[in-house]
Amino acid sequence: MQLYCNSLTEYKRLATLEVKVGDLLIGNNHPIRIQTMTTTDTMDTKATVEQAIRCIEAGAELVRITAPSKKEAENLLPIRNELRKRGYTTPLVADIHFTPNAAEIAARIVEKVRINPGNYVDKKKFETLTYTDSEYQEEIDRIRKQFTPLVKICQEHGTAMRIGTNHGSLSDRIMSRYGDTPMGMVESAMEFLRIAEDLNYRNIVLSMKSSNPQVMVQAYRLLIQTMQDQLGHCYPLHLGVTEAGDGEDGRIKSAVGIGTLLEDGIGDTIRVSLTEDPEFELPVCRDLVKRYTTRQDHTPIPPVEQLPYSPFDHKRRESIAVNNIGGRQVPVVVADFSTNTGITPEQLQAVGYHYDANTDKWNIADAAADYIFTRGLLSFSLPGTLKVIVPHDIWNAATDKEKYMPLFSAEEYLQSKERSAVINFIDHNTGVDIPENLLLQMAKDHTIVLCLHSSNEHAMPEVRRTMITLLERQIQQPVILKCFAEDNTADEHLIHYATETGALLLDGFGDGVWLISEATGAQAPGHALLNNIAFGILQATRTRISKTEYISCPSCGRTLFDLQETTAKIRAVTNHLKGVKIAIMGCIVNGPGEMADADFGYVGSGVGKITLYKGKEVVKRGLNSEVAVDELISLIKENGMWVDTAN
Repeated sequence: MQLYCNSLTEYKRLATLEVKVGDLLIGNNHPIRIQTMTTTDTMDTKATVEQAIRCIEAGAELVRITAPSKKEAENLLPIRNELRKRGYTTPLVADIHFTPNAAEIAARIVEKVRINPGNYVDKKKFETLTYTDSEYQEEIDRIRKQFTPLVKICQEHGTAMRIGTNHGSLSDRIMSRYGDTPMGMVESAMEFLRIAEDLNYRNIVLSMKSSNPQVMVQAYRLLIQTMQDQLGHCYPLHLGVTEAGDGEDGRIKSAVGIGTLLEDGIGDTIRVSLTEDPEFELPVCRDLVKRYTTRQDHTPIPPVEQLPYSPFDHKRRESIAVNNIGGRQVPVVVADFSTNTGITPEQLQAVGYHYDANTDKWNIADAAADYIFTRGLLSFSLPGTLKVIVPHDIWNAATDKEKYMPLFSAEEYLQSKERSAVINFIDHNTGVDIPENLLLQMAKDHTIVLCLHSSNEHAMPEVRRTMITLLERQIQQPVILKCFAEDNTADEHLIHYATETGALLLDGFGDGVWLISEATGAQAPGHALLNNIAFGILQATRTRISKTEYISCPSCGRTLFDLQETTAKIRAVTNHLKGVKIAIMGCIVNGPGEMADADFGYVGSGVGKITLYKGKEVVKRGLNSEVAVDELISLIKENGMWVDTAN
């Protein structure tokens, strides 16, 4: 086992125990299951049943329903009975946080209960506590006493369980010993899992969710390693990026986190948490899962005997700086104009450059591509920061060798007598080894930037294998991740790019991204979409921040205001605040804890009532929702993080 998966180069599902949820089997190489969660009030039986049916008909294989108290847990029975009466046998999952007695009721009714170990027994007060070993063990004994009745009920009724750790809701006790870390997330779940194992109860699925894909991926990898070391087997894993948000950003963040793990054969069931109606989550889940239905027979990739980096800690690969690429600089974005002829200044608006003919000036957006690739020279002067990559034979004819950079194949570079004094891009398909004489040349030529891509069906691990070779050979030239896609829809393109480049960026690989669509006609994404996806991937992997980040929960029956409408309203007035992280949470469950990374929080604290946070600190409590957005803006201004929009 390669630390956290079966193989880093051969696609093979991670072996996990089999869990039975109603008639549905999860784990043990069964198909990856997809699921969602209702957003209706659980006490509204009719609305919950109707929404559950829409989710089932959209493809949900499990439907989760919140049960925040005993009364909601009891109302799961009429909901379940009505669904069965209408012929729907899809397993239901009760979502439990603070109320063990609600879990014990739900476990007698539905097929699965989800508990959060961070708040099922412990209470989170954001206090710094110190425990002796004996005091810590006393707390574990307390957990055993309160958790054991639920386990016994699940055993008696054949009910499955998900132990679902969330990054932001780690208990004060776990925080005191492990801090706000992936290891803390793992230990939070393992405490409950060890008790269940002692009681001989194994009908369990585990999850490690975070709104930060870096943290999420590290936590799942650590969990697998810990289960193998301590138990000798792995439980099935439910994958998700919590509070991913909506639109392109929510889909990108989810694909980066979930897709990175799926690429290594990790994951038995998934949910994409979007701030949208739940039935819209299912197509994204399907697009993610279907990428792996024919992956097993891919072209072989040389195995990795030993990893030269830690997959449990994010550290960017050290590279030399070649002009504005590599070193400690943020990753660059290359916009591909290879199929365009007669490019005009107006066309560059799609990638962040707006030309004002009246003033003869360029306005450059925060998310403006750093390079464009074209097969010909341009007929107009370029904005100051933009450079152009062209085939090396075209570059030979260029008079401006500062703005135009050549692209070579390895063979062309080695044979060429004319090279750039600034940057020489070398295109390489990782299906073949980098020529030895090129590797030797790299030690001397500090103008080289590699552009790596793969035509292997298992593309990401093949590119990763080449990156490992570069590490082993101590080659420090910067690398652009070049990713081709020819999918049928915009969402499929987005997922393809986010998964394959996002996974590499999370492992610390890549000094830039270059997204290329090989689709034609209506299926081909435009330059603006590709540019948005590229910057969205860099934002999701926390490698380059170019816009406001929204940590927005997907809504559920606990939500105390219209989450979609409020998110849109807040986004409309704050989306120019580059680098500011704003959490928008429907209730206290997904409140201060879950927005661990946010600068500011907007949290439902009662019907029509909002509490504002700065970090984890309450600043204004019980605001009327009609004025709360204006108060949020005032709070941002008070903390010096507001900028006025350009006229």
